Amino acid sequence: MQNNLKFIRKLPVPMELKEQYPLKAEYAAKKVLRDKEIADIFTGKDNRLLLVIGPCSADREDAVIEYICRLARIQEKVSDKLFIIPRIYTNKPRTTGDGYKGMVHQPNPDAAEDMLEGIIAIRRLHTRAIEETGLFCADEMLYPENYRYLSDLLSYVAIGARSVENQQHRLTASGIDIPVGMKNPTGGDISVMLNSITAAQHSHTFLYRGWECVSSGNPLAHAILRGYVNQHGESHPNYHFEDLMGLYKDYSARNLRNMAVIVDANHANSGKKYAEQPRICKEVLHACRHSTEIKSYVKGFMIESYLEDGAQNIEEHIYGKSITDPCLGWAKTERLILDIADLT
Repeated sequence: MQNNLKFIRKLPVPMELKEQYPLKAEYAAKKVLRDKEIADIFTGKDNRLLLVIGPCSADREDAVIEYICRLARIQEKVSDKLFIIPRIYTNKPRTTGDGYKGMVHQPNPDAAEDMLEGIIAIRRLHTRAIEETGLFCADEMLYPENYRYLSDLLSYVAIGARSVENQQHRLTASGIDIPVGMKNPTGGDISVMLNSITAAQHSHTFLYRGWECVSSGNPLAHAILRGYVNQHGESHPNYHFEDLMGLYKDYSARNLRNMAVIVDANHANSGKKYAEQPRICKEVLHACRHSTEIKSYVKGFMIESYLEDGAQNIEEHIYGKSITDPCLGWAKTERLILDIADLT
């Protein structure tokens, strides 16, 4: 019988990688404090807005670190209004399976896939960001079994539109003790997202990394609105006043803990027109000013931003420019952060 699956090599288990590349005790203590601040925003004890902001995908360590260092400096200016969580997205879902799949696959986008070097590279990048900026970052949980490689470093986890209906993602999220954002699926069915939040907030017994596990449920699981694509492949937004009010009613009917939504200003909400992100954020803030219900549960924004505007092909090698979805450049990003702080 032909075997279509070739086992290349056994990778280290997360505990082994954490021992080889540990987070220093002083930063582990800081993480506890910052995670508490983030939790307080989701539970309503802290009125600041969250910005989960950064490149569509992390492609090279030096540019990502420079970008996060810039975020750290602006965080000091807006700390009374905003709490910044940098995006270091090291896994990239691909609609057809083709293209750059993220640093965990290719730590060097110009070289062949190397997942052993990939898991080392993503841990090194997240650790370096923490040690050089004091900020703890977000990553997408594309592969639930890989979460443990970064579980002591992350302060926020996102589950993407293509993964939100997957059972393993939902159950793994139920065992995570930091906020997990569930995006609405690409087709836009809000009930799928709410079902995922419900599952993540409950306790489950399940199989994970070869173990029988039991989770206690994650009360910080919440919604992310990212727009949707219709049957003709056309993008449609779901951040308008009516969308936010509709979700508020559907969400309230579920009786879930810590009702919260993050608005993704890019993807189908912008039709991947990255320059629309400032306008979208300002429209949502306008809705918050006109509705106590919307203001009560909109907790912030997800923004795709990098050093340079737009996107490029991998072979162009423009420093700090996205090689996946187009992003807002730094000058526009800085202006947007300051504007959001002023309008909050």
